[in-house]
Amino acid sequence: MALTFAHLKLRVLRNGFRGRPGKVILFVIGLLSALFYGVLAALFLLIPFLPNAPAWGAVIPAFSGTVLVLGWILMPLVWFGVDETLEPGRFALLPLPRPTLLRGLLIAALLGVPAFGTLLATTGLAIGAGMAGGPLPALVAAVGLLLGLLLCVVVSRAVTSGFARALRARRTRDLAAVVLAVLAASLGPIQFLLTSGAQQVGTERLTAFADVLGWTPLAAPYVVGLDAVHGDWAAVAGRLAVTVGTVLLLLWWWSSSLESAMVGTSGGGEVRVRAATGAPVARFFGRARLPRTPYGAMVQRELRYWVRDVRRRASLITFAVIGVFLPVVTNLGPGADGNVVAQGVHGGSMVLVGALAGLGIANQFGYDGTAYAMHVVVGVPGRVELRARAVAYSWYIVPLLLALAVLNAVLRGDLLLLPAMVGTLFAAYGTGLACATHASVWAAYALPENQNPFAINTGTGVAKSLLAMAAWFAGMVLAVPVLLLVLLGGSVGAALALPVGLAYAAGAIWLGVLTAGDILDHRQPELLAAITPRT
Repeated sequence: MALTFAHLKLRVLRNGFRGRPGKVILFVIGLLSALFYGVLAALFLLIPFLPNAPAWGAVIPAFSGTVLVLGWILMPLVWFGVDETLEPGRFALLPLPRPTLLRGLLIAALLGVPAFGTLLATTGLAIGAGMAGGPLPALVAAVGLLLGLLLCVVVSRAVTSGFARALRARRTRDLAAVVLAVLAASLGPIQFLLTSGAQQVGTERLTAFADVLGWTPLAAPYVVGLDAVHGDWAAVAGRLAVTVGTVLLLLWWWSSSLESAMVGTSGGGEVRVRAATGAPVARFFGRARLPRTPYGAMVQRELRYWVRDVRRRASLITFAVIGVFLPVVTNLGPGADGNVVAQGVHGGSMVLVGALAGLGIANQFGYDGTAYAMHVVVGVPGRVELRARAVAYSWYIVPLLLALAVLNAVLRGDLLLLPAMVGTLFAAYGTGLACATHASVWAAYALPENQNPFAINTGTGVAKSLLAMAAWFAGMVLAVPVLLLVLLGGSVGAALALPVGLAYAAGAIWLGVLTAGDILDHRQPELLAAITPRT
């Protein structure tokens, strides 16, 4: 019966592709990308098994395995999303034994591009062990990488299922979104700190640290191939025991949390209802000084959603963490000496961060889902809709951008650079927002009706990634003229950077809203169909 879940997963995937050639193309691109990067990773993992391998090659399996497991836990939560097509709550009314349900969900989770890419990437360990030691070490390494894949999938599912009940409570869900977004966005800073630290310590310390990681579940299944090649069978048995024990504990946790994951809304104690007073329109606008017009109502609606919708808040937190990390890297990293190349790097970081800030609305209609049908029925003009959404989003992003510009100037030790930094940063934000606005109209995709704030529909992870990358790259390219003004204009360029950058941003946003709004007027039915969840 567990294989029925595999058939169900494939059928849902097939139904999601039916009538959507664009989604099929994106899925094929994702599969080819996994194939390409998987082969590169497999070749990289061959290094420690080569005859003339460098001294630091022995640490590659431990550190690579650690990054892989942590990536399975954190990265999908923000960038790719968590596939919840076969959410446990969907089987609450079916008389399925817990072991059958657990096996079925595990098999379904193994059917996907991430699992395929992970398995392909780690095959280099088995191939290298076979080249260096023969069939037996290759077999041991193959067992280790299969256990590693099982560990990655189980820990991802166990965490999602374990917190499913808690995520239904609004306060806990909001806290979880904040914590997970910060952790996932912090992977880049952590990687930078580790890389910088590795350059300052010797190979002996790295090897000692890798030995410690090798006895943890993060890296144990990926270093058994080296142990087998060296003939250390006691270490092989110990590391495999650590991995199997961890997988069993995670399966027990996942199994014990399945019932709570299938329960309805958890009790949250006494619900206090505040009596509403005043006219409905006055209550809706509150103290906001906005015009009592459709435009003002749209702005007020979006302002509330950006602080109440956990998915939107998670994107704001992710941008804040990444936006702080990039100035730190460019100003404290190598080359921060004030020469022309360093100035280009610092200015480029401002363009990169500014364009990144606009990506928060790249799928702004997907957040609404079927609720957008009300806008279609009422006939909200496209320009009014997009202008209100851009204003509300900028209400929260602009203060963050100003804080990042000040931080960057402080790290540079020269506050006189602040006007040029603000001009470059906001110019890139304007172009990035304009590109993201067009992306939200042309390439919107549905988000599942799920309590998990990071959940996506099957096959949507590639669309989410490519959509963000395309809008991000286009925004950076369009902001290059302002960057060149700052870099090549000398003192005159530095003086004009602020007014020119602000005017450039305003013009880009105005033009983006104008053109995308006209397109939206003709694409409202297609847009509603694209953002409506379908299983």
